[in-house]
Amino acid sequence: MEFTVIDYSIFALLLVLSSAIGLFYALSGNRQRTVQEFLLANRNMSFLPVALSLLATFQSAVAILGVPAEIYRFGTEYWFLGCSYFLGLLIPAHIFIPIFYRLHITSTYEYLELRFNKTVRVFGTVTFIFQMVIYMGVVLYAPALALNAVTGFDLWSAVLTIGLVCTLYTTLGGLKAVIWTDVFQTLVMFAGQLAVIVVGARRVGGMARIWHLAEQEGKISGIDLDPDPFKRYTFWTLSMGGVFMMLSLYGVNQAQVQRYLSARSEWEAKLSCYAVFPCQQIVLCLSCLTGLVMFIYDREHPLAPAQRPRSSDQLVLYFVMDVLRDLPGLPGLFVACLFSGSLSTISSAFNSLATVTMEDLVRPCCPGLSESRATLLSKLLALGYGLLCLGMAYVSSMLGPVLQAAISIFGMVGGPLLGLFCLGMFFPCANSMGAVVGLLAGLAMAFWVGIGSLLQSMGAAREPYPPNSTLLPTAGNLTTALATTLLTPTLAPQSPSGLQKFYNLSYMWYSAHNSTTVILVGLLVSLLTGPTPAAAVDPRTIYPVLPRLLCCLPHKYRQKLCCGVVFPDQVRGPDPSRGGARGLCHPPHAPAATALSPQDGDQTDTVMKSNGMANGLVPPGSRQREQETEGQGYISMGGAPEYSLQETSF
Repeated sequence: MEFTVIDYSIFALLLVLSSAIGLFYALSGNRQRTVQEFLLANRNMSFLPVALSLLATFQSAVAILGVPAEIYRFGTEYWFLGCSYFLGLLIPAHIFIPIFYRLHITSTYEYLELRFNKTVRVFGTVTFIFQMVIYMGVVLYAPALALNAVTGFDLWSAVLTIGLVCTLYTTLGGLKAVIWTDVFQTLVMFAGQLAVIVVGARRVGGMARIWHLAEQEGKISGIDLDPDPFKRYTFWTLSMGGVFMMLSLYGVNQAQVQRYLSARSEWEAKLSCYAVFPCQQIVLCLSCLTGLVMFIYDREHPLAPAQRPRSSDQLVLYFVMDVLRDLPGLPGLFVACLFSGSLSTISSAFNSLATVTMEDLVRPCCPGLSESRATLLSKLLALGYGLLCLGMAYVSSMLGPVLQAAISIFGMVGGPLLGLFCLGMFFPCANSMGAVVGLLAGLAMAFWVGIGSLLQSMGAAREPYPPNSTLLPTAGNLTTALATTLLTPTLAPQSPSGLQKFYNLSYMWYSAHNSTTVILVGLLVSLLTGPTPAAAVDPRTIYPVLPRLLCCLPHKYRQKLCCGVVFPDQVRGPDPSRGGARGLCHPPHAPAATALSPQDGDQTDTVMKSNGMANGLVPPGSRQREQETEGQGYISMGGAPEYSLQETSF
């Protein structure tokens, strides 16, 4: 099917409006003249646009193509992934967001230097850059390749147009433009998916009939409580394994954390996380319903064998072009929906990569960089990553089957990074040596299982699909995995044994498996090399998760779980209603300190030094006027926060 003029016009309108949003923010306000405005939208965003931007960032075009294909092939078991959204968003809202927001950081990896040292920060930054650079080209090229195969839409025209438009508005408008274009593109994605569901359902007799026929065909799945982690989808795999996957995306990924930090207050940041929950459920429902409509439509209007798609990533497009062929404009709307997913994901990647490069690699090397030069350099970095994305798309086109390995890398890296942050936040005894060795061990484990599974599936590419396999035999068959930002083919011999059994591990457990490896190895190395002394730990970087979870233990045991770290609420006075220090690590007989006035600067320094904060970590505002502001972070001050970061060798 060829596009009509109306279809091309709708697609062009998407690009024009996205560019216009970027130009508007480039020419309004402070015109992106400061690093704070360009990278963090001046920390002045409300919760709703932040929430929709959070949703759009990883709702890529490949997810729009991949999730319906999963439902078409394996039934509605995948729908239970929605159970993981509750904890996967509640934990970031109450643990990760408060810590990141109150530290007034710009890059997530600044936390690693505050908690460990500069070496750990650089390791985390480089790992993230590697992850996102690999992903950028794939997320741009894969949907363009599928679209070209189905509609004849010129491949490189689509790649270049999307890449250049995205680079334009990201470079000119900064994070504020990225967030508002994400809002617009999210609405386009909803409209495109809804149009396909409504038209498709009418063609086959309505949703009630679709559900009834799908149930007869065994596509409506019940709750599978099988605990086997090697089975593709079970309730536990989706609901529990999915929690770790969500935490790696919404808890510690720079692209998401940067949006939390752009909120005007900590409460707005938390509220944006709450607002994502119903939005995610709607997106999941739309994708699953598309898969069911597609299955029944294909059952009643089968394509000729010569017209059948060659890979699962083309199933949705074949269905859409067949269903909407008599409705000019709707195919263009769906293509706009498809590429809205690509635009939102890629623009977030550009902005987050520019941020971590600027804050973690450039500023430490050039401490005297002026604000104007830093802003200009940030824009040039965003431009450079945009051009690199186009280059990576070209490289992706040359990789052939190895492209599957490139996509696998994105999922392999998310789990170890989650483990690294959890090691720092939840275990005060962990040291920098344990953090680095744990991260390397987690990456090694991820690559071993992931690449081993990939090679095993490629070796069996000519075998027929088993019921639970995730075999993706061709270079184009990629987007099912990207629906959850992972690709972990798990086809294995019928009776795997020994180490080969690990290659059958469901990809939904990858983040849990790899992050757990980082934590266990990191703790072991930390204990062997000497735990971090309590006096050297900044309490603002720790969340006392074990004392809170084990609140029924006697006080002396909970105090040991804190590893001697005294938390900031001891200086402010405990708040029993919020799990204050008196109920965790504060001795029952110790008097609570009263709030300190600005004139008590020397007393503040004394308290903080006894708390281990004089060891190279100067709390913001300890030598200047401070005041606590509810919802505005731990300490609010007139100027930017100052940290004297302790640089120690590995």
